Amino acid sequence: MTSWLASAQDSPFGLHNLPYGVFSTAEEPGRRRIGVAVGDFVLDAGAAARAAGDPSVLLDADTLNPLLAAGRPAWTEVRAALTRWLGEESYRAALSPHLYPAAEVTLHLPFEVADYVDFYASEHHATNLGKIFRPGTEPLTPNWKHLPIGYHGRSGSIVVSGTEVVRPHGQRKAPTDELPSFGPSRRLDIEAEVAFVVGAGSELGKPVSQADFREHVFGVCLLNDWSSRDLQAWEYVPLGPFLGKSFATSLSPWVVPLDALEAARVAPPARTFELLPYLADREDEPWGLDISLTVRLNGQVISRPPFAGMYWTAAQMLAHMTVNGASVRPGDLFASGTVSGPEPETRGALIELTWNGQEPVKLDDGTTRSYLEDGDTVTITATAPGPDGTVISFGEVTGRIVP
Repeated sequence: MTSWLASAQDSPFGLHNLPYGVFSTAEEPGRRRIGVAVGDFVLDAGAAARAAGDPSVLLDADTLNPLLAAGRPAWTEVRAALTRWLGEESYRAALSPHLYPAAEVTLHLPFEVADYVDFYASEHHATNLGKIFRPGTEPLTPNWKHLPIGYHGRSGSIVVSGTEVVRPHGQRKAPTDELPSFGPSRRLDIEAEVAFVVGAGSELGKPVSQADFREHVFGVCLLNDWSSRDLQAWEYVPLGPFLGKSFATSLSPWVVPLDALEAARVAPPARTFELLPYLADREDEPWGLDISLTVRLNGQVISRPPFAGMYWTAAQMLAHMTVNGASVRPGDLFASGTVSGPEPETRGALIELTWNGQEPVKLDDGTTRSYLEDGDTVTITATAPGPDGTVISFGEVTGRIVP
């Protein structure tokens, strides 16, 4: 697909991508608008629709939630319109005034997050943590290959990329300590993840099948689920993550439409056990995704996790989290859990990269890291294959640790 916008040609933000976000300008900092990333610019989607003679209340909103709630027919129609407006020369004069240089706008959380669920879908990550915490035993728990394990997180502490992350305080107790102490986390970590944004909701009491995944999931983001390993180690028995996770979760500002990722679909890894019918996907179209992540610490690449190797797919995650009758609603967010590959350089969390601090990461400035220090900045980026040899960018999710 070609565009009259020169910078959109051969761009990972070309017409084959067109991710959605929410932005403001320096001239009107209090006015939030839906934007679409295209080339080196952000298109004011609502203004573009009016200029093209097709005004849209969905695109004139200050958040993506109305568009999310509108459902797949509306998503398809809006995407087709945007592709047409940005692809046909006849729209150049009308739309050009509504393009803003991407470097000059401020990006915001693109939608109001309803509920948040975090999964544990990487076999490599789960195996590594099992080896760290339960050496000499089977690293995976008996249920791991029969269902996607997850927990419900805190949607109110999800923040947009660029928001500073305050080091959390809480109780921590080392194995050698007689009693717990209170203070700032000493083992602050990252989790490089891929997240899925729910659009159309479902009815309470009616599970969402894998076959209906496309009808409910609008798009895909990057996510960093910051983790306090010392707070978590002391608190998580017997009910799981709590304060060690809920202080901040960073989300990328661009939502890549699910429709943009058709060329990235791949088969998931071979299953060790025959899955129960609601999770079985051997005969279905695959919902593994060939997404390549890159993790940088203070600008230095420390990991390149591959999402294609995730044992559980997003369609299976959605099916499992609703199989008990739980409903979903517009703005729900569910994430993959840490993305890790089979090699040391593909591990998506410091606890794995440093093997729980025993093998610190060496940085180019001569320092080392077992866990994050105040002032450290972590940036996660990702790409996926698009149609006809193109590349799709997910932008980035970044955060800086402050005391």
